[in-house]
Amino acid sequence: MWTISHADRMVEAVANGHAGLQDIELYLDDVMVSDALPYRKLFDASQVTSGLGDDDMMMLGARLSAYTGLGPIGPLAIVAPATAVRQQARLFATLAPADRPLKIFKTVKAARKWLAAVPSGNAPA
Repeated sequence: MWTISHADRMVEAVANGHAGLQDIELYLDDVMVSDALPYRKLFDASQVTSGLGDDDMMMLGARLSAYTGLGPIGPLAIVAPATAVRQQARLFATLAPADRPLKIFKTVKAARKWLAAVPSGNAPA
C-alpha cells in the first residue's frame, strides 16, 4: 500500500507480509506515471516477513539503474528494523545506483525526521 502526495512532494509505502517483485514493480510504475520520481520516499518494511530472492533483487537493481537517466530521483528512507530486512535494504542500496540520499532506519519516526530535513530531488527554489 502506498500514497503519493503531490502537495508534500512525498511518497509513503508500507509493505506487509511478503514483499514480492510484482508488488514493488507496481509501486515503481505508479511512482513513474505520477511524476513522483523526484519526491521524498518513505518505504516502511517493518512488517515484512519475507522479501525478494537474489534473482529478483538483481532484476530490481537493473530496473532502478534505468531510472537514473530520467532526471532527479528523490531521497529514500527505508524502515527496516529486522536484521534480515535491513540486510536486504543494504543490498538494494548497492544495486540501485541513483544519485540521491538513501538511509536505512529502525523506526518510522527517525526516517520521517531525516526526510523532513532533506529536499526532494527537484525541490522548488
